[in-house]
Amino acid sequence: MNQDEGSLLSHLAELRNALLRSIAAVLLIFVALIYFARDIYHWLASPLMAHLPEGTSMIATEVGAPFFAPFKLTMVLSVAIAVPFLLHQVWRFIAPGLYKKEKRLVAPLLISSTLLFYGGIAFAYYVVLPLAFAFFTSMAPEGITIATDISSYLDFVLKIFFAFGIAFEIPIAILLLCWSGTTTPEQLRAKRAYVIVGVFIVGMLLTPPDVISQTLLAVPMWLLFELGLFFARFYTPGKKASSEPDEQKTED
Repeated sequence: MNQDEGSLLSHLAELRNALLRSIAAVLLIFVALIYFARDIYHWLASPLMAHLPEGTSMIATEVGAPFFAPFKLTMVLSVAIAVPFLLHQVWRFIAPGLYKKEKRLVAPLLISSTLLFYGGIAFAYYVVLPLAFAFFTSMAPEGITIATDISSYLDFVLKIFFAFGIAFEIPIAILLLCWSGTTTPEQLRAKRAYVIVGVFIVGMLLTPPDVISQTLLAVPMWLLFELGLFFARFYTPGKKASSEPDEQKTED
């Protein structure tokens, strides 16, 4: 076996170990949370239940929904809680192949991207969902009883969480684009008008068809774009002077 084959096998072994550790972490969290699955679902349903008319409640239209909806939510929550550990496994795997300058950038980006993703989910739960459900329930026609299916509600909320979590990653995307030399803060600033129109279109596509939730996604996206522009000016495209030797990679 030559050196290249040995190196490839060692990388594959490390990747396998990282995957096994990640799966084990998610399963451990899931086992710890599964007993509280119904309470977790009740917490998730609170923004809607607070605005349901008196005497109404959520319903289950499928036989297995009372079990599978909390089960699915608990599994998704387990993955979300394990995200810092999962990113740490990614970091351990890619760090030996990075230059010192890249390590100084990647580590803060992993941390900040995690916090921004959590921040987007928190914003959706505490701000967007209560306002959206208050609007939806108030617009019900006369004689219509609101009875939301628990599985449909879970799918709806998870889509909202994912949309806001991804949307809050805009500053990270801008930093990476500017750092890699793909674009510059000046070029992005010149396209601000198009960006503002674009975020409202994205808000229309990713949120329910009401002005409140669309605006509550579009405005933070625009502000995060401005935040990304502010920090991007401190980053220059990664250029390597021809007269300077390559920076050595270091292993942890």
